[in-house]
Amino acid sequence: MNDSPGWASPGSSPSEGAGGHTGQGGTGGQGTPEGIQPPAQPAADSKWSDAQPPPGQWSSPGAQAPAPADAAPQQQPQGGWGSYGPQPGQPGQPGQAPQYGSPYGGQYGYPGGPAGPWGPPPAAKPGVIPLRPLGLGELLDGAVSTMRTHWRSVLSVSLVVGVLIEVGNVLINKFALADLSTASATGEDPEQILRGIRDAVVPVLANGFLQLVLGILASALLTVIYSRAVIGRRITLGEAWREARPRLLPLAGLTVLLAAGAVVLFVALILPGVLMKSIGVALLGFLVSVPLFIWLWFRFLLASPALMLERAGIFTALKRSDKLVKGSWWRVFGITLLTGLITGLVSMVIAVPFTLLAVLSGVGDLSGLTDGSFAMSWSFLLISGIGSIISLTVVLPISAGITVLLYIDQRIRREALDLELARAAGLQDYGSPAGAGYGG
Repeated sequence: MNDSPGWASPGSSPSEGAGGHTGQGGTGGQGTPEGIQPPAQPAADSKWSDAQPPPGQWSSPGAQAPAPADAAPQQQPQGGWGSYGPQPGQPGQPGQAPQYGSPYGGQYGYPGGPAGPWGPPPAAKPGVIPLRPLGLGELLDGAVSTMRTHWRSVLSVSLVVGVLIEVGNVLINKFALADLSTASATGEDPEQILRGIRDAVVPVLANGFLQLVLGILASALLTVIYSRAVIGRRITLGEAWREARPRLLPLAGLTVLLAAGAVVLFVALILPGVLMKSIGVALLGFLVSVPLFIWLWFRFLLASPALMLERAGIFTALKRSDKLVKGSWWRVFGITLLTGLITGLVSMVIAVPFTLLAVLSGVGDLSGLTDGSFAMSWSFLLISGIGSIISLTVVLPISAGITVLLYIDQRIRREALDLELARAAGLQDYGSPAGAGYGG
């Protein structure tokens, strides 16, 4: 697989020093401090010796106080990596067997081990997310944390995109659709209305093309920014542009291919009913095409980040998305749907006050309120446009970020991507016995 920006290629060898921390004995497996031998494991029926050394003269650094003479012998921890090794950050202190020796054994346990009873394991967090499988709250927190930590880059992209989109919408509504709306409201002849529709088609299509280009650009830049935020690296807008620029054409091709595929799907299922002049058959084709479109859409939802971060081709990115989503379709669907509801609510909370203010600005013209023409006035368009810009600036990074973090989460679950992310973030011994304290 090709290199991804800021990450080492999956499947490469672990970073050097995985055999153990410097100064911990160099054994590479248990990580036992030099000069300290692991305590012998007493037999089940053994008794403590009657003659014990004075307390405090032989206990290893950081060990617990010796048990009373009449206490039952305690069994030493079994299994797991680093059973007697010191925990990272506590040199010389014998550690317990880690509950989660590997990110991928069982669910969160060591290889073949059961999931822990206390929820997700502690994990390294070099950036905006912990390096382990993520929950919904962690996905949302990662998206918001990226906006807060890298606000200059993130909000610069979304603000510019929001301003350009709203400028296009205002101009279309004011000059292309205003005359058409007035002609329809005043009951002018159908020929004039058709002429107005024809005159409005070109600017509407041009505005749609502008939004498509801006959406592709925003997706590319935000994907690069989020990929760096995951490993705790800051990136300027100029650096993000240099990273994303070579992938813009493939990303545009992927977007156009998905849009064309959606059109072909609907046409192929509805057209037979149209040709047969049967409303029932056409309606049945439509009812079949909608769930099929939804299923395919979420099946290929992760193709865009795969294309950007793996340097994959268009069809390879589609296959990668299909592989990553397979078996997790309902999870990806549910998280994306819930995120859409949350961002929609946030957008409404921001936009509604501006819309009300825009309506109040046209109260003086009662005739405009009765026929709806006030919605084409400059005051209404500008005030409501400002609300839309603010809303889009906040919502766009969250939506794009959830998609990128979902892609990373699925690769962590299926391909141990957290090992590559940890190495890219500079975490030594992550995932090795000596690095058990990193959550690996």
